Amino acid sequence: MTVILLRHGRSTSNTAHTLAGRSEGVDLDEKGAEQARTVVERIGDLPVRAIVRSPLLRCARTVEPLAAALGLDPVVEDGLVEVDYGEWTGRKIGDLVKEPLWAVVQQQPSAAVFPGGEGLADVQHRAVRAVREHDRLLAERHGGDALWVACTHGDVIKAVLADALGVHLDGFQRITADPASMSVVRYTAVRPFVLHVNHTGAGLTSALTPPPPTPAADGEVAATDAVVGGSTD
Repeated sequence: MTVILLRHGRSTSNTAHTLAGRSEGVDLDEKGAEQARTVVERIGDLPVRAIVRSPLLRCARTVEPLAAALGLDPVVEDGLVEVDYGEWTGRKIGDLVKEPLWAVVQQQPSAAVFPGGEGLADVQHRAVRAVREHDRLLAERHGGDALWVACTHGDVIKAVLADALGVHLDGFQRITADPASMSVVRYTAVRPFVLHVNHTGAGLTSALTPPPPTPAADGEVAATDAVVGGSTD
């Protein structure tokens, strides 16, 4: 199964430099709305089978154009919701960097628990579990490999990618997930393969389409498919 981890478009909280968390009513700003519209073109004709999203408004807005274009009804998944930042919710980033916990979040996120909220280790656990469960359900429904989109939040995506890369959660701040970026993970029975991280370009199709066959010389075997992680895909 292959999942496109789509971060929501730029929000009004992003431009206000506040930590939105699970605040109600945080919508996309004008640029974010445009980013949502371009997601349709960026995904192109890839055979997306399902769209799953965080319950928050900014993710709902981000997948609306794609869902309309594909004729799909997005599934709301609580396991993909934004981090519960507790008492940090709604505060200015410039103020939060002065808090002692900020250094922990940056240097040892596995130990970070937000006051009145949740810990980043718990975020990774519930997000990975949600992604793997949807993978399992979609595999059963479609009889094998299928491509789907999970629209969620920056820290959630970074936590899922860290797990897929086999990187300890303390290294997840080395991963970037910009607004409206797409990261791609293929889950197999052996291990996950990370195919793309923080894609913000025009078309995602090229990242998931194998190159054309290489012409073979006499007596040689032609290379026919892209190789991912040492296996023919």
